[in-house]
Amino acid sequence: MPTVRKSVIVARPASAMFALVEDCTRYPEFLPWCSGAAFHERGPELSRASIDIDYHGLASRITTLNRLAPPERIDLEFVDGPFDNFHGHWRFVALGAEGCRVEFAVDYAFASRAAEAVLLPVFGHIIETLVDRFVERAEREGG
Repeated sequence: MPTVRKSVIVARPASAMFALVEDCTRYPEFLPWCSGAAFHERGPELSRASIDIDYHGLASRITTLNRLAPPERIDLEFVDGPFDNFHGHWRFVALGAEGCRVEFAVDYAFASRAAEAVLLPVFGHIIETLVDRFVERAEREGG
């Protein structure tokens, strides 16, 4: 099962980074592989959302249940998509008033070898560059 862990320091408050990651409807604005995103349920402690992936002609949809603890964390649980197993989290650790450490971790396994053969290169690239895309967007917004 692939595991990805990333940690970066950002010159943005934890609350701003939490808000950026939590609002999936903005993802198509700055994630080049995201063709759409929607909330199915959204509350102060829980959301259920889908993101549509379209990358080099491969399309897929992933739905997660997200447990929210603003502004410190978002825990991700798999609901629907091409996975047998998927869980992860975002952590936002305040470093003074103007900065934070953003931590992202995800473990996943595809539902079949065929899905893995097709989607692993695409999904691997997306997951490996995801944190960088959020940092770039936060820097543009804070600018």
